Amino acid sequence: MKRIKLISLLATVVLLFSVNQSNACTNFLITKGASVDGSTMISYAADSHVLYGELYYTPGQKYAEGAMKDIYEWDTGKYLGQIEQVSETYTVIGNMNEHQVAIGETTYGGLSQLGHQKGAIMDYGSLIYTTLQRAKSARHAIKTMTQLVEKYGYYSVGESFSISDKDEAWILELIGKGEGEKGAVWVARMIPDGYISAHANQARITTFPQEGNKSAISSEHIDDIFNKGVTTVYAKDVISFARKNNLYKGKDKNFSFSDTYAPITFGGARFCEVRVWAMFREVNKDMDKYEDYVSGHNLKNRMPLWIKPDRKISVQDMFFFMRNHLEGTSLDMTKDMGAGAFHNPYRWRPLTWKVDGQTYCNERATATQQTGFSFVIQSRNWLPDHIGGINWFSVDDAASTVYTPIYCGTLEAPEAYAEKNGDLGHFSNESAFWAFNQVSNLAYTRYSEIHPIIEKVQKSIEDKNVAYVPAIDEAALMLLKTNPEMAQQFITDFSVNNANKLVKEWKSLYEFLFVKFVDGNIKKTKGREFIQNENNRGILASPDQPGYGDAWYKKIVNETGDHFKVIGDTH
Repeated sequence: MKRIKLISLLATVVLLFSVNQSNACTNFLITKGASVDGSTMISYAADSHVLYGELYYTPGQKYAEGAMKDIYEWDTGKYLGQIEQVSETYTVIGNMNEHQVAIGETTYGGLSQLGHQKGAIMDYGSLIYTTLQRAKSARHAIKTMTQLVEKYGYYSVGESFSISDKDEAWILELIGKGEGEKGAVWVARMIPDGYISAHANQARITTFPQEGNKSAISSEHIDDIFNKGVTTVYAKDVISFARKNNLYKGKDKNFSFSDTYAPITFGGARFCEVRVWAMFREVNKDMDKYEDYVSGHNLKNRMPLWIKPDRKISVQDMFFFMRNHLEGTSLDMTKDMGAGAFHNPYRWRPLTWKVDGQTYCNERATATQQTGFSFVIQSRNWLPDHIGGINWFSVDDAASTVYTPIYCGTLEAPEAYAEKNGDLGHFSNESAFWAFNQVSNLAYTRYSEIHPIIEKVQKSIEDKNVAYVPAIDEAALMLLKTNPEMAQQFITDFSVNNANKLVKEWKSLYEFLFVKFVDGNIKKTKGREFIQNENNRGILASPDQPGYGDAWYKKIVNETGDHFKVIGDTH
């Protein structure tokens, strides 16, 4: 019994390290009672070194009886099999459908023996996008997802899903049953209104209400999920399966999903929960008491699944949360030696390394260089669905990108963000992904000088778009009264044209930054105009050459002693 648990725990650690280096995602969940405008919001960063950033678009359609749907693994493109198609699907743009339902995810892995299931068809990505085509609400999505894995098997490792609609936000945590048994065990919990939650590659649901409590039901009564009094739903065998496999021996009431199926480790705290903490501490003054936990030094001091923020949260706050590098904490990535002379809060992989047999790590902040795409999705219950849902979408590193508004009723993806406009192996000069990568990768070379310029432009564009949205809403509502088709075309034109224009602006920004900072010099500018010398005959003023800064020069001397010391006349 003890040996089985030890092997399971070691397997979890190994799997956690591998998962965190390939599927390093972050989700923040905001209930309507916790937001400034009464919208529900979820965010998602799809962080992977092999994921190309693009905006998926799948129009809804009707199917004949007996139609089948091919399923391909989202991460690899591997064909997994077929499932029965439904008679009608809904339009999906990105991770949001036409009914304002949105789904995000983070991979936590969990016990490795539960990560493989022969003959399974539904991987986590296909589960998301298939469900978005079929669900009209968050509750409907939970029922759809759990029934799909029960019927067709679960192909992936442990996942946490964020599921929202215009009224509610839920967390669903799910893990397969391993070889020999089809399906998954899972728990879903609704975030109480007025509260916020988050997850980032570590299972976070511990104990939960069970049947006997009027707010909880098992999957045996899954149709009761549409009862608004139900706020917890779980697989009927989530505890019995653990008992059968010698994973749990305690009382039912003390059963913890996370502690059983994805025990917390140093990596789970330092690499995953730290992202949750970084966001929580921005809006709750009591979160610093968990710093010992997220630094990996006190794994018993776990954070709650949800907290009540000290203030209401805006969509701009969500953009800010997605750009965090642990600034202002003891783990601030701009402060340690790895930041270099220009305070760069990025560390190239691998995440861990060894010196004299001892393992060390980089920090793993929310904003990261390998983000394929990220979003902040708003669902707004006071507006018709096509107008109410907004996918604030971006590609590449969240800290150096711009979130552009895409209405969920939009009829096409903007060309610059559309699928098949370039890929990781083929540069496209018309692609948003490559345009934003050009700017961010240039910034990494001299971060403290270049990023503030990016940040200023970024904020200006996003603030302008946030200000535009109410006017676009109002105009679309007016058109809706007389011409619904024109109203939908109007929000499409705004979403598409605005996004394509943004990419052109960003390409122009890259050209300016490249010229300004070429060869390690910093040319003098006024706005985006380059300043000429005093003769004003087309020759630029002498550039600034600030070097590496006093603090970095002192580090060099401390490490090298007199090696670079100049002796005698330097002329």
